[in-house]
Amino acid sequence: MKPMHFIAGLILLTSCSKTSTTTTVPDPEKNAATWWQPVAGVTFDWDLANISSTDTFTTDVVDVDAFETTKATVDALHAKGKMVIAYVSVGTLENYRPDSALLPPSVIGKIYPEWPDERWLDIRHLDSMKPWLISRFTMIRQKGFDAIEPDNLDAYENETGFDISITDTKAFCTYLITLAHSMGLGIGQKNVSELTDDFSSSFDWALTEDAFDQGWQDDMLPYITKNKPVFVTEYTDEMTQAKFQSTVCPAAKTKKFSAVLKKRDLDKWSYFCQ
Repeated sequence: MKPMHFIAGLILLTSCSKTSTTTTVPDPEKNAATWWQPVAGVTFDWDLANISSTDTFTTDVVDVDAFETTKATVDALHAKGKMVIAYVSVGTLENYRPDSALLPPSVIGKIYPEWPDERWLDIRHLDSMKPWLISRFTMIRQKGFDAIEPDNLDAYENETGFDISITDTKAFCTYLITLAHSMGLGIGQKNVSELTDDFSSSFDWALTEDAFDQGWQDDMLPYITKNKPVFVTEYTDEMTQAKFQSTVCPAAKTKKFSAVLKKRDLDKWSYFCQ
C-alpha cells in the first residue's frame, strides 16, 4: 500500500550485466554477509512523500520511494546515520513509472481496484519479468540504498487475471531474495504472513500493515526469534493514537517489534510509542 502520486520526471534506468537467475534461497550460514542485515529493535519510519536531502528523521531506518528519492538524498540520510530502504512494487505495474516498456503486455493483468493506477503482473512468468525487475533493483543499487521493500507480494489472493498460487508466490520471492542479495541489497517480507515459516531465514526483516488491528502480529515472531526486525505499521483510519499507545506499544515492546502509527497515505506524519 502507498500513496498515489505522479513522477515529476523520467528516471533514466540503466541496464545491468547478466545476473544469476538461480532459484535457490541463499543460506545465511554459507554466504558472506555482503548486504545490510539489521537486528531486532532498530527503529523505523516510513515516508513515501517526496523527500529531499534536508529532511530529518529520528529513527535508525527510513523507508522511502525508490524512484522519487535521489542518490543525493540517500547519501544525505546516510550522512545522518540512517539506513535507507527503497520502496518499490514488484507485483504490480504503476502506470506513472517510466519503465513499463520493459514488460511484455502478456504479463500485465487486471487493475488493482484499491490503486487504480496499477495493474497486477503475472509473476509466474519470471523470464518475462526479469529485465524489469533487474532494471529496478539496479537503479536502487546505483542510488546507494541499503535494502528493498518489495510491495504487492499477495497476488495469489487477489483478482489479477491470472491463476497465481501461493507456490508461485514462493518461487517469486526466492528469485527476489537471490537477486537482491546478489546485488548487495537487503530485502524484507512485506505482509503476507503465510510466507513467514518458509522465508524468515532468507528475508532480512519484515514489514507489516494493520497486523495488530487485524490480529496476526504473532505470525511474524519467527523473525524476532532469528534476531531480525519486524517493522509494525498501524494506520490512523483504523486506530486512534490513544489505542495505539495503550495496546500496540506495550505488546510491541514485549515482542521487540518496532512500531509506528501512520496516515494511510504514508506522508511525513508519524506517531511513535512514548
